[in-house]
Amino acid sequence: MGQFENKVIIITGAGSGIGRATALAFAQDGAKVVVSDLQEEEGIETVKLIEEKKGSAFFIKCDVSLDDEVKNLVSKTIEKFGALHLAFNNAGVEGVVSPTTQCSFENWSRTIDINLRGVWLCMKYQIPAMIKNGHGAIVNCSSIAGLVGFEGSPAYVASKHGVIGLTQTAALENAKQKIRINAVCPGPIKTPMLERLGKETIVNLANQTPMGRLGRPEEIADAVIWLCSEKSSYITGQSITIDGGWVAH
Repeated sequence: MGQFENKVIIITGAGSGIGRATALAFAQDGAKVVVSDLQEEEGIETVKLIEEKKGSAFFIKCDVSLDDEVKNLVSKTIEKFGALHLAFNNAGVEGVVSPTTQCSFENWSRTIDINLRGVWLCMKYQIPAMIKNGHGAIVNCSSIAGLVGFEGSPAYVASKHGVIGLTQTAALENAKQKIRINAVCPGPIKTPMLERLGKETIVNLANQTPMGRLGRPEEIADAVIWLCSEKSSYITGQSITIDGGWVAH
């Protein structure tokens, strides 16, 4: 039996990259996984990969920036599996690269709506469900861009800084309810999102990382697993950096 046997987790942005790797890891460790993504085909593929390894998963399409859809995500999860114990709020977009003075209103709004409002909405409905269980654990996906600035990414950087502040606030509010809320801050990770930046940028990012390589999605999944487990039972309100030393240099 895995350590998450009979536990139910929602993972947003689970159709690819970090979200898919984390969904597979939790399923392998016994959890019932609700795979959520706006991209239906990719989300269903994640469910298929889990089921091929005899895991339990269910797909729910959701735009995390929309209140009704997030509310539906949580209610359908409880309807399907009876409870909600864990969550990894991972859905996000990189936005359009441009200086602060040239960032469009549309790019700013979309990036903030998905990356920051989405995390808030998810916790808004996840936390009450977990309070009913008497315990729970939530991990939000920030970024090293939530810790330092990056030229040309004002909306993304602002959204990821916001996720850390939101995580700390929600953690303080719910500590006595035995709901732990933390964040992970990945550095350059080999995902479809990173690949959209182009080969030259990817090579530069790898070379600039002290460990000399990109991270793997599974390395972020391992950290999320740990933050949801009893091995981190006294940790809440923290942001764990997983970046090959990027922020330290």
